[in-house]
Amino acid sequence: MARKKNAETAAVAPAAGVGSELATVGKGVVKAIAGHALSRALPYTPPWIAAATLPPAAGTAVNLLWGGEALSAGLASAGLAVGGVVLTGIVWKTGDGTSKVRRFRRAQATATTAASMGWLTCAVAAGPFGRPMLDLWLYGGALLAASWNARQIMAAGSGAEAEETNSGTLGKLQAAIGWEKVTVKDAQGTGKGTVTAAIEVAPGGTVEAVQSTTGRVAAALQVPPSGVIVTPDPENGARATVSLRVADLLKHGVEFAFPAALGLDPTAPIPAGLYADGEVWWLDPFGADILQHLLVMGVTGAGKSEFARTVFAHLATRSQLSLHVIDLAKGRQTVGHIGSGIDWLIQDPKEAKRYVKSLPAAIRARGDVLAAEGLDSWTPASSLNAVVTWIEEAADVSDFEELEEIARKARSVGIWLIVSLQRATWGNVSTDIRANLQASACFGVDKPGDASFCLPDSVTDAGAVPAWGSSRPGYAFATGMGIPMDRWTMEARSSLTDRSVLAALVDAAAPYRDPLDQATAGALGQTYAQRAHQGTNRTTPGAAEKAQRALAWLASAGVGFDSAVPAPAPTAAPAARIPAPAVPAAIPAPAAAPSAYETDEDDEMDELSVAAQMEIEDAYDEVLGAIPGDPEPDAPYAGLGLDDDVPDIDDGDGGMEFEAPERMSTEDARHTLYAELDGWVQTGRLEFSPADLIPATVATGRKRPWLQNELKRMVEAGLLQRDGHGSYTILHSPLQPA
Repeated sequence: MARKKNAETAAVAPAAGVGSELATVGKGVVKAIAGHALSRALPYTPPWIAAATLPPAAGTAVNLLWGGEALSAGLASAGLAVGGVVLTGIVWKTGDGTSKVRRFRRAQATATTAASMGWLTCAVAAGPFGRPMLDLWLYGGALLAASWNARQIMAAGSGAEAEETNSGTLGKLQAAIGWEKVTVKDAQGTGKGTVTAAIEVAPGGTVEAVQSTTGRVAAALQVPPSGVIVTPDPENGARATVSLRVADLLKHGVEFAFPAALGLDPTAPIPAGLYADGEVWWLDPFGADILQHLLVMGVTGAGKSEFARTVFAHLATRSQLSLHVIDLAKGRQTVGHIGSGIDWLIQDPKEAKRYVKSLPAAIRARGDVLAAEGLDSWTPASSLNAVVTWIEEAADVSDFEELEEIARKARSVGIWLIVSLQRATWGNVSTDIRANLQASACFGVDKPGDASFCLPDSVTDAGAVPAWGSSRPGYAFATGMGIPMDRWTMEARSSLTDRSVLAALVDAAAPYRDPLDQATAGALGQTYAQRAHQGTNRTTPGAAEKAQRALAWLASAGVGFDSAVPAPAPTAAPAARIPAPAVPAAIPAPAAAPSAYETDEDDEMDELSVAAQMEIEDAYDEVLGAIPGDPEPDAPYAGLGLDDDVPDIDDGDGGMEFEAPERMSTEDARHTLYAELDGWVQTGRLEFSPADLIPATVATGRKRPWLQNELKRMVEAGLLQRDGHGSYTILHSPLQPA
């Protein structure tokens, strides 16, 4: 029996334990549900608390103060009635708004004020707890509290829908700025000096009409003209986004951003500066889906040179990239301190023209290499370097047809063309060339209309017009080059650069820079082999030691780099396809810039040297132009051509006769002609006209048709380049191995 009882007790004990656990869990669930319900209900309790406490408290107070006597009760009631009307009017007036949400809120607030003041007026004499005041309080208070709860629930249930906000400053300025048919929604500050809002135009209005009012908006809000940007919604013609820049976070300048590491690929983005909202202004030309050539425009002093130095300094730290710069006006003044990172800096007009003429051959050669590698366009997987060609004032360097062909064909072979000038009018750069310069960086311009030469219409129509001239150096609008479209209409400012720091940075990157690939160098021919300026790279003797000194200097200045990209081992310089001649050019190249780590370069002296160089060339052309075409223009043989017979001339020499030269074999005749051209190459002469070859042609016993055929053969073979005026440029010496 005892055993049975113990067994029953043992059997009941687990059951009791389970029940206790279930009870504990149940209590926890109830508490959680109650806590959740309370947290959800708390936001809706203030209207009920106000309805339950304020009327009886206020009614009791006024009844005790003035309800004891008929005279005081009447006067107090009249005063409260007048005050209620005034207060109700104030609520109605201050709640002005044109949107549906604001009209409903205005009506609700006005009705609540009128009902509350009316009940309080009656409570002076009747008291808050007498009939019908008690009933009005209970029913009316509950209804008003419920109406406010209903508005809260509807607002919370609207989800991500923007609340209309046509009020405040914009609401009051609607008529003045022509926004009567515009609804402004969800205006909010970014915390970075910018306010953004969504706008929607009513039927009959257009976003284009809103864009035309940005000047009036800027004046009304007292912000810069370029601080009001209206960007259309590409998916809805009735909607747009307005951005108001109310504070300039960039006015004190933007510090130069160093590369994360030395030796990055060309496809790594370039930090060019900051946007108005503090975000980094990235350029990603080689990493974008399509390599887009760049047009840089802005007046003198607008900041183009500072922008160029920032871009050059970053590109000069990359591997598998070659930088070519043409600046005939002030090349060394602008980039002399980082010249070691520029593979080819061209300051001579003749050398610049040779470069442009040789680019088509380089494009063809690079295309052949990419085809052999199975690539449709250039990538870092190719054996070719990416090439960046920056041309200042292109109209002074090349004719439009040449430049248009280069811009059209260079993109796919990994040549990034950048054209920089003050005004990209049709006289400076043709519309066909501009069509191929699909990226833009427009700095300050003097006239708003000038910005349309550089920026897309969608950007200028939105109000992004840098019509500040040179008063805000470094500020610009930029498009293309991998920049997101929503950033096209936001102001950016390029970095401020320090000459000594950039010089050290470029020297430190020398072990990472690759020499120009042989396919491109060979196609550029004698123009490249005889270039006046040669930058340094990993094959340059002493580059590694100089880089170590530069790194130590940068480290002392607090600049360090990631070691994720190892420096390539120094190798011997590749054999030049065409040896450079030892004879110097007619006009000596400027001496290399001194180290900029401790001393700044003298800009004024550089500018004077460039000016002097240009004066020398002008004087040279003037002197040559003064020399007549023939020292004896009236002589019988004046104007004699190769095909003409020599006339009999009585020269008074007593019948002396000369035999015409024997006609050489084709092989010997060509060798004579090629030797003449090779001699010119060895002395640095690369341009000539057919008339310059008359002595060599006569010596072979040949005439003009033969010379013309030979010139045509050499052009087709890629040895010569013919321009549109009948002159020729030697790309390769015919006697040098190809």
